[in-house]
Amino acid sequence: MSDPERRADSTRRDELVKKIAAKERRKLRARRQRDQSVWFGLGMFGLVGWSVAIPMLVCLALGLWIDRTYPSGYSWTLMFLFIGVALGALNAWYWVSREGKLIEASEEDDRE
Repeated sequence: MSDPERRADSTRRDELVKKIAAKERRKLRARRQRDQSVWFGLGMFGLVGWSVAIPMLVCLALGLWIDRTYPSGYSWTLMFLFIGVALGALNAWYWVSREGKLIEASEEDDRE
């Protein structure tokens, strides 16, 4: 076998070892995270839903109260509804990004 053939064979072997190691890390991570089943995913959906719904409902109630107490030409209910949805979306973004960072950290730990 010539020198270029040996290098190519060594490169192929290294790539195969890297692929096998990556699959093994994924399997080990899946075994550690067995408690995070479908119920965990549904729970996250619920968390995101409530993190949007609660600020929206609180702001909606505040807007209704202002409209009843101090009538004006502006609809405070709609303005506060918009504010509540925006706050809820920011809250949901926070929770989803936090969970994403935790997943990335666990994947990074697996690589080391």
